[in-house]
Amino acid sequence: QVQLVESGGGLVQAGGSLRLSCVPSRTIISIAVMRWYRQAPGQQREWLAAMSNDGTTSYADSVKGRFTISRANVENTVFLQMNSLKPEDTAVYYCNIVARAVTDIGPRDYWGQGIQVTVSS
Repeated sequence: QVQLVESGGGLVQAGGSLRLSCVPSRTIISIAVMRWYRQAPGQQREWLAAMSNDGTTSYADSVKGRFTISRANVENTVFLQMNSLKPEDTAVYYCNIVARAVTDIGPRDYWGQGIQVTVSS
């Protein structure tokens, strides 16, 4: 079953903005780490951003200053705000959390389904 549902992708002009959302299943009861990745065709998966439970964030150099990871209490939603988008940002974006569900003995990785972001020049 789907554990993380992503939304907010689409087509945008260079210089524009998008905000991706990642909504965990209601069965997720504890989240330790939140991350965003992306993968462009023919390239390996690239880590973009992370946030720990204490709010500490970190970013890849390729997106630092343009992308922001954040969270909300409502539905434990994780966001990725993407500003000043460039054509090279075109990729499939994935939400990833280290979390426990009600059926889990301990924490494990959960992944979103992936959403396309296309930036035109």
